Amino acid sequence: MVHMDITPYVDSLRRDLVAAAEAGSDELKQAAERLAYALDPSARLALMEAISHAAAEITAELPEGSVDVRLVGRELDFVVEVAPPAAIPAAPPPPAPPAPPEDEDGDLARITLRIPEAVKARAEERAAAAGQSLNTWLVGVVRAATSEHAITVDLDLSSVPFVGYDPFAGQRTQGKGSRRMTGWQ
Repeated sequence: MVHMDITPYVDSLRRDLVAAAEAGSDELKQAAERLAYALDPSARLALMEAISHAAAEITAELPEGSVDVRLVGRELDFVVEVAPPAAIPAAPPPPAPPAPPEDEDGDLARITLRIPEAVKARAEERAAAAGQSLNTWLVGVVRAATSEHAITVDLDLSSVPFVGYDPFAGQRTQGKGSRRMTGWQ
């Protein structure tokens, strides 16, 4: 809420009227002063109407929300209501892995995989986000990694400064300052 005191504007109008009468007689000056004080309520009302009209025009141009003018004593309060920001749509789930080629639908093999609990938890989250069981998601990941079209990535990140979170902290490195990341896409 913003407050606006219109008294300085009304006082300025009064001073201008009295200044205009300065060129005339004393009687004219006194009449101008009395008239200026008598016009005070009318001048305030005219200013408030102009400001209210401006607020209505601004509201009409806003896509959402409004600007209201309220009289509080001799001051005006502006109340600006803004619509809450639109909710950010959730990201679509990642696409399901491609259907297996026909030659991979043969016999199934069972393996035991030992991974840290934290890695398992993140894998379960990714599988759930994809709408798959952990087993189905892991089969898709292994299938993608062993595909003929898989891309191996080997990056040297030793020259990249990490501010705050260093993903290599706590890992053994190959010499001082060595940061190497290897993986597949």
